[in-house]
Amino acid sequence: MKAAILTVSDKGSRGQREDTGGPLLQQWLSDRGAEIVCTKIVPDEVEQIAATLRQWADHDQPELILTTGGTGVSPRDVTPEATLQVLDRLLPGFAEQMRAESLKITPMAILSRAVAGIRKQSLIINLPGSPRGAIENLAFVWAAVPHAVSKIRGDKQDCDGIGRQQ
Repeated sequence: MKAAILTVSDKGSRGQREDTGGPLLQQWLSDRGAEIVCTKIVPDEVEQIAATLRQWADHDQPELILTTGGTGVSPRDVTPEATLQVLDRLLPGFAEQMRAESLKITPMAILSRAVAGIRKQSLIINLPGSPRGAIENLAFVWAAVPHAVSKIRGDKQDCDGIGRQQ
C-alpha cells in the first residue's frame, strides 16, 4: 500500500518544533508493509491543507493519506474543514471508531473533530497531532484500512463474511 503523511502544525512548518508524529507514523506504516510516497508539513491553514490533499489524491494517488494535527477545538485547528472541502465521500465510521476507542483512554477524546473519507481513489483519515494519539487512533481502525483501500480501488469481490468475528 502506498501512503502519504501530512503533518499540520504552525510551529512545525516554521521549524520551531520537531515533527515527531509524522516520522512515527512512517515507521508504524512501514512495519506493516506500507510504502511512504509523500510527506509534508504545512501550517494550520485551510487552503494549504486542502491543496496538499488535492495534489496527492489527484496526481500522486497514494491509496492512503493520513493527516496528523489540527483536529481539536482551538481556533487554529482547521484540518477537518480542509478535509471536508476535498472529500468526494465521507466515511464516518472511521472517526466514530477512533473517538469511541479513544474515550476509553481519555475523556478529552470527545473534543476530536477528525473526519475520514474518499477523494478519487485515496482514503483520507485525520489523526490527532499527539504522536501517541495518532498511532493509537490509526491502530483502532487499521483492520478496516486494507479492505477499504481495496474497495475504493475497485475490488468487486464479495465482502460477505470478511473480517467478521466468530
